[in-house]
Amino acid sequence: MSCGCGRSPTGECIGWHDLTEEEYQMALEEYNSQNSDVEDSDPTGESDN
Repeated sequence: MSCGCGRSPTGECIGWHDLTEEEYQMALEEYNSQNSDVEDSDPTGESDN
């Protein structure tokens, strides 16, 4: 189901619409820290060499 509140970083509803602003900021920070390794890696799996 798509997200109507605009808070979901994935575009899919993950229940963040019920969070307070403070809870949302904490959840977003946690989500970003868990997914930063994925964003920094090369999606093709190839090296720059």
